[in-house]
Amino acid sequence: MRLLECEAKEIYARYGIPIPKGVRVKAGEKIPDLAGIGPELVLKAQVEVGGRGKAGGILPATPADAARVAEELFRKEIRGVPVREILIEEKLPIRHEYYLSILVDRSTRQPLILFAEAGGVDIEQAAKETPGAVRRVTISPLLSDVPPFALRDLLGGRVKEFGPVVNRLWKVFREKDAMLAEVNPLVTTDRGVFAADAKLIVDDNALGRQGITVNRDLTPREREAESHGFSYVELDGNIGVIGNGAGLTMATLDLIQYYGGAAANFLDVGGGADQERVKHAVRLVAGRPGVSVILVNLLGGITRCDDVARGILDAGVPQTVMVRLAGTNEEEGKKILDGRGYPMFATMDEAVKAAVEAGA
Repeated sequence: MRLLECEAKEIYARYGIPIPKGVRVKAGEKIPDLAGIGPELVLKAQVEVGGRGKAGGILPATPADAARVAEELFRKEIRGVPVREILIEEKLPIRHEYYLSILVDRSTRQPLILFAEAGGVDIEQAAKETPGAVRRVTISPLLSDVPPFALRDLLGGRVKEFGPVVNRLWKVFREKDAMLAEVNPLVTTDRGVFAADAKLIVDDNALGRQGITVNRDLTPREREAESHGFSYVELDGNIGVIGNGAGLTMATLDLIQYYGGAAANFLDVGGGADQERVKHAVRLVAGRPGVSVILVNLLGGITRCDDVARGILDAGVPQTVMVRLAGTNEEEGKKILDGRGYPMFATMDEAVKAAVEAGA
């Protein structure tokens, strides 16, 4: 789950990473006295999307006109996300901008620390155009500190200036179960080094350990799926997909794409899905706008095909539901659906072809 910038900065500050003076303000709240923050301010929309600056989500202000600028921000949507909270910060007298981040490198399955002499909104483009501009150091997650030799490789002659910040960010990364901890830009000023911006993404599997009870990254439908214990991901197509087992469900999605269709979702009901579970799965998929046909592709092992068939009937959705059942109580399941308007298929290939044709 991605934290808001203000939330990430509060965590960074607790770990000793310097942040600008600032205050959080929610929509409808009165702007507090800003005299103690500074004569020049920056108002930042707190939204869980990237590219805020280019989308008009970061605006300059002074204490005198901060209320007006805040009102302007609260009326905006940043990349489709309404602004409900802003961060009012001092405008730092920046000497130079740098880039620093720690992320999980999936190729090595270890944390990777990145540092660049140039930070800011176009760091990704700079990395593509000049790969050598971004220094990289892989580090074992078992280490409590970044070794001195790694800091030298990463920072060159700036170990004394930035080494403490790197080590503190490393502690944030480890102790907060992060997938990404980023400072872009990390800036130098007459008063020292500051994290001018902050990004922190916490592993969804560790939210409970971090005391986070609601995953804000989930859509309402994804949250409902989570409450039923489904593995569910929303996609962009119009063919709803329900399977049991990640492998079978992924294979169904691949076959849909192979035949020129587009899946609306990935939904794995898991092993041993009973009648109620299947009913909830079908209704969940049917409730997504744009779903014109639903493909149920289940193999009965622990799961019984007759329970699956009853669950499909109980769901009573308006879309055409195409069914491929195989395994335990397969014939009983087919008899339950026979003559009820549910097209049934002997193979996954046949079922997918029919679903793609129906959804065209």
